[in-house]
Amino acid sequence: MTALVKVRPGATGRLIVEFPYSPEGVEKIRSVPGRRWHAEEKHWTVPLAEGMAERIAALFEGAPVETGPAPTAGPPIPPVPPTEAQGSSAPILLDRVRRAVRVRNYSPRTAEAYGAWISRFLDRHRGARVEDLGEAEITEFLSSLANVSGVSASTQNQAMHALLFLYRDVLGKDIAQLEGVIRVKRPVRLPVVLSREEVRAVINRMDGTPRLMAMLLYGSGLRVLECCRLRVKDIDFHQNQIVVRAGKGDKDRYTTLPTGLRGPLERHLAEVRKQHEEDLRQGLGRAPLPNALERKYPNAPKEWCWQWAYPATSHYTDAETGKQHRHHLHESVLQKAFRAACLRARISKPASCHTLRHSFATHLLEDGYDIRTIQELLGHSDVSTTMIYTHVLNRGGRGIQSPSDRIGLTGDSTPETS
Repeated sequence: MTALVKVRPGATGRLIVEFPYSPEGVEKIRSVPGRRWHAEEKHWTVPLAEGMAERIAALFEGAPVETGPAPTAGPPIPPVPPTEAQGSSAPILLDRVRRAVRVRNYSPRTAEAYGAWISRFLDRHRGARVEDLGEAEITEFLSSLANVSGVSASTQNQAMHALLFLYRDVLGKDIAQLEGVIRVKRPVRLPVVLSREEVRAVINRMDGTPRLMAMLLYGSGLRVLECCRLRVKDIDFHQNQIVVRAGKGDKDRYTTLPTGLRGPLERHLAEVRKQHEEDLRQGLGRAPLPNALERKYPNAPKEWCWQWAYPATSHYTDAETGKQHRHHLHESVLQKAFRAACLRARISKPASCHTLRHSFATHLLEDGYDIRTIQELLGHSDVSTTMIYTHVLNRGGRGIQSPSDRIGLTGDSTPETS
């Protein structure tokens, strides 16, 4: 039976969209401008615009769509010229933000995060012109995140950078130092690291493509999205290395390809190639290219070297060009498989896929590799970021022997006899 899609009224100016999780469904809803994911409520919302319900139905073509009652928002509000109402100009402003983000070649995740924070700021000051808002409103908004919402330091910093980007780079308005912001104190945290036996126990309880991806996370120190976005051309079997393209900070780097993965990875890519050739026979077989490469090389999207090493199970239609592409496998597929394997292995640590990257670095340190080499493999800009793994090892001044071990105390109850 085809999954049911529910569309019903939400907050003012929004529609709630609910559907059972699937990577294809997530890709579809992400093609809608202004969509938002609400983690606590576990649903998406989209702007309440004319024809939006019909657009959602067309997006999930073939699935039954249940539409709730029309929203009743009380007496109609008279229209206000866009130059006077922040609410009317918000979509135009967010379009300007998206264009500014693309010009600066920021990652799609950064663009999405900035758009969400700017929308939240505009919703808080609904009815005011954004040009009339300034340091006082930004300071109050960021302080409320700390006092009321209780967000982490990194979340507050992300919100601050989003608003500074809006005013300085989009509106061209100088924002002075935000002196009165109540800042969240950044705590010192040590990463969760699995032992070698725990890594083996978890990965041995995975199978198929997620197992292969998890082995790359641990064997090469990749981030989750770096693994999902690997293309065929980035895997060099002859040199036993992987090229990570446009990693965090838009940086390229080399990392190692585990020898034990060569055979399984070659067999996997042989199956992916068969799938690609079948797509080509059906007039498909396109992979999205970064930046403007498709205009420069029109045939490149169908070439084997540009295909994803871990492709999705279905195609999607690009909202701007109308062309069908096959995206890479969604990261949630790997994350769910890893979580299930941890539960089966009875791991008593809050491990995630990123824990495999921490374990990669820690185990290299245990094997005697120098910190600079590990920094290059991980792609850290500053060696101080890599140094955190030396704390996990308890080396240096912390490499002590407990006094209780020196005198031979154990947990066994063995009372002495006089």
